[in-house]
Amino acid sequence: MNAETSLTLGDPPRLHDADALIADMGARARLAAKALAVATTAEKAKALRAAAAELRMRGAAILDANARDMEAGREGGLSSAMLDRLRLDENRLAASADAVEAVAALPDPVGAEIDRTVRPNGMTLARVRVPLGVVGIIYESRPNVTADAAALGLMSGNAVILRGGSEAVHSNRAIHAALAAGLAQTGLSADAVQLVPTQDRAAVGALLRAQGLIDIIIPRGGKGLVARVQDEARVPVLAHLDGINHLYIDRAADPARAVDLAVNAKMRRTGVCGATETILIDRAYRAPLVIVDALIAAGCEVRGDAAIAALSPHVTPASATDWDCEYLDAIVSIAAVDGIEGALSHIDTHSSRHTDAIVTEDVATAERFLAEVDSAIVMHNASTQFADGGEFGLGAEIGIATGRLHARGPVALEGLTTYKWLVRGTGQARP
Repeated sequence: MNAETSLTLGDPPRLHDADALIADMGARARLAAKALAVATTAEKAKALRAAAAELRMRGAAILDANARDMEAGREGGLSSAMLDRLRLDENRLAASADAVEAVAALPDPVGAEIDRTVRPNGMTLARVRVPLGVVGIIYESRPNVTADAAALGLMSGNAVILRGGSEAVHSNRAIHAALAAGLAQTGLSADAVQLVPTQDRAAVGALLRAQGLIDIIIPRGGKGLVARVQDEARVPVLAHLDGINHLYIDRAADPARAVDLAVNAKMRRTGVCGATETILIDRAYRAPLVIVDALIAAGCEVRGDAAIAALSPHVTPASATDWDCEYLDAIVSIAAVDGIEGALSHIDTHSSRHTDAIVTEDVATAERFLAEVDSAIVMHNASTQFADGGEFGLGAEIGIATGRLHARGPVALEGLTTYKWLVRGTGQARP
């Protein structure tokens, strides 16, 4: 079993039942969203703090549920990277509760004025942020998404319908129960955060067809899941396919910094979407073998082009497909490039537009890289592992958007809102 097939597992599809289920959930979510849209910041923050407290109080039960999922995942053949995504422990659960509280403390985007103008005829025009409405979130493996998505949805005034993968079913249900208990304590409708109660794969199709009930779908998981959502959805989709991220080590890179960032960007957590998958090294950089050896010493398999493979017998020659592969594992591809021009060309050809970084002490080269790389997140002298909503000060994230419309990069509170125009006049009639 792997991340791309987990959503095809479960009970045989029952199309009529699934459509009825999602229609009912969507109708209830729509009513909850109307109430949330006018809830005060204090009311929403109180509900989130109560939810965080329930996560902590129910920690033992949640970890027991996660242990069941981990056991099933190992028996089902989940990769080590996918098991790492699935695993909860006391620290990760505490971090999840902290993230919910952090969202409660963030500025409320709903009602915030984006800009205001006064027309020559005296009319005042203002754009203000409003919730998207009902957000459907389809995700795999990571049970922390259940808490993050609920918190971000609620604080941004949206009702959310969550559909997690079968590999995390017990964890997701335990976390959702804690969140629902927190909402109940504060009087907000439990329908604001709903978890699809079945792993029947037909429920995913019903979510994707729910025009008029769901305003946007956000998939978070493997390439197979995201591709299916983008192919089949009849409602707008906010998504990214891959995290094929690059770290370019320029000739002017500080050698110690280059080694530290290369190892951290690849090996800190190999299963996250911000992990570096390809390292590009300027042919003029003076110590490429040190980087290769450091990665190998850290337990990483290195696949290199001809120039890199010639440096060490421990490097496996890279194939053509390696440059377009999101490993999500302790594997990295490394290529030697002809300076910044070669790096920009390689990234333009192979990047998934998620996160790309440069290591250099040359400010002009860094600024060119930042300006010319067309990715959602572009970094200078920093690990791509920082591609995370919490690290951006957003409290949590619903995912990294790599498209050009609506939102880009870590999607948090602001990314879950749209805007409307408010026009205030004094009797103006159009001539």
